[in-house]
Amino acid sequence: MDEHRDRFGGVEPICRVLTEHGCKIAPSTYYAHHKRLTAPSARTVRDAELKILIQEAYDTNYRVYGARKIWRHLNRQGRTAARCTVERLMRELGITGAVRGKRVVTTIPDPSAPRAPDLLDRDFVASAPNRCQVADFAHVATFSGVVYVAFVVDTFSRRIVGWSASTTKQTRPVLDALDMGLWQRDRDQHPPFPGELVHHSDAGSQPGFNQSLQHS
Repeated sequence: MDEHRDRFGGVEPICRVLTEHGCKIAPSTYYAHHKRLTAPSARTVRDAELKILIQEAYDTNYRVYGARKIWRHLNRQGRTAARCTVERLMRELGITGAVRGKRVVTTIPDPSAPRAPDLLDRDFVASAPNRCQVADFAHVATFSGVVYVAFVVDTFSRRIVGWSASTTKQTRPVLDALDMGLWQRDRDQHPPFPGELVHHSDAGSQPGFNQSLQHS
């Protein structure tokens, strides 16, 4: 191309070269084609803008948002974009949302096990401390694995009076939480009187723990 210099010192248009060789082409056709090759397309410009917004939404939300939540986040900001576009741009950016682990089941109803009667009749309002304790068994996902937590709440003050954590679903952590609740109240000089405290839990059973979960 260096030999095709015009009088202004610039590169002679290719269309003029082609015309000289018998290939007629309109200058407007050449310039339109040259513009398409050199100027970024509307999609490229839009993708670049969306990538900035996607990265900001991802970083602002602790790098846990996936395509669905980022897509909704952009729509709330008035930036309309297809969800598949957000997914494609996230792949190009190399970012992904937090993936939920496998669902952990902590309560397994046993229809063959005897069911303790509901001594509270679904009335959890207590008139004084040490009248009603409600217990539950849950799990917490951590980076090192699943931790099972048992806790006991005094419904009068809504205070957690007993708790216990373990990496297995066994009897001991549940009973430890109950013992801790009794010890905590005794330490506070408010020991429960025999026959006045009802310990209430659900009717599930765990491996190794198939006992009555409600005592008076």
